[in-house]
Amino acid sequence: MTGAPEAVYGAALCAGAAACLLLAGQGQGLRRARVLLADGVAESPLRERWASRRSRFQQCLRDRQEWLCLPVALVLAVLGGSVLPVIAGAVAVPVVRRWLRGRRLRKDRERRADGVVDLCGALVGELRAGHEPGQALLVAVRGTGVLGAAGPGVSAAARFGGDVPGALGQAACLPGLDGLAGVAACWRVAVDGGAGLAAGLDRLEVALRAERRRREELRAQLAGAWSTVAVLALLPVLGMGLGAALGADPLRVLLHSPAGLVCLALGGLLEATGLVWAARIVRAGEAG
Repeated sequence: MTGAPEAVYGAALCAGAAACLLLAGQGQGLRRARVLLADGVAESPLRERWASRRSRFQQCLRDRQEWLCLPVALVLAVLGGSVLPVIAGAVAVPVVRRWLRGRRLRKDRERRADGVVDLCGALVGELRAGHEPGQALLVAVRGTGVLGAAGPGVSAAARFGGDVPGALGQAACLPGLDGLAGVAACWRVAVDGGAGLAAGLDRLEVALRAERRRREELRAQLAGAWSTVAVLALLPVLGMGLGAALGADPLRVLLHSPAGLVCLALGGLLEATGLVWAARIVRAGEAG
């Protein structure tokens, strides 16, 4: 009987030692895994797969943002007990798609205009480094990649001694590449009159940078006007939220009564007209 406690104590000691060794082994395994992942030697395939799916999902959301109108409309339909928000959401999808497409086109146009400035800078650097104009243009086009679909034509003209000003003039017809017309003019003057191409492109780069700076300053000045337009557009939504907080149930009144439907139609028409009018005013100021 006296050996029973000793056996229990011995078994407990062995169990504790085994647990310590197991935990130590797990800790070493975790540390080894952290080291491997930190050094980039091994990565979890599950994590890579999850990251790839997440990136694809985010890209899909960016490309299909207009379809978010339907879930919002469905929520409003459930809250208001009517199918009118769903119909309005379906009608809003192509409108929002067109607006998003216009915004993407404006961003692409501005990106190409900034790329023309970078192209001029790269071309001037290559010319002052001692390269021939054709070789300098090839390197600048390849390095900036701003010409897009027009790049192969310009590169072919520069490589095989073709009509480089003509190719640049054709590329200048694309949205955002208007500055290439100045590059073509500088190239033509340098070839016909023997003037310095690098000096002309340097002055053109300065002018294009000044134009970009003026555009950025104008956009900063118009940011307040755009903020005002956004706040005015959200005022009806805030009013409906305030009415719902006070217990007035505005969705029920707007969607289930003749007077509410008339007010909803007139309010939506006035809202759309005000947004279009305010956007045209701001766009006119930005274009000026």
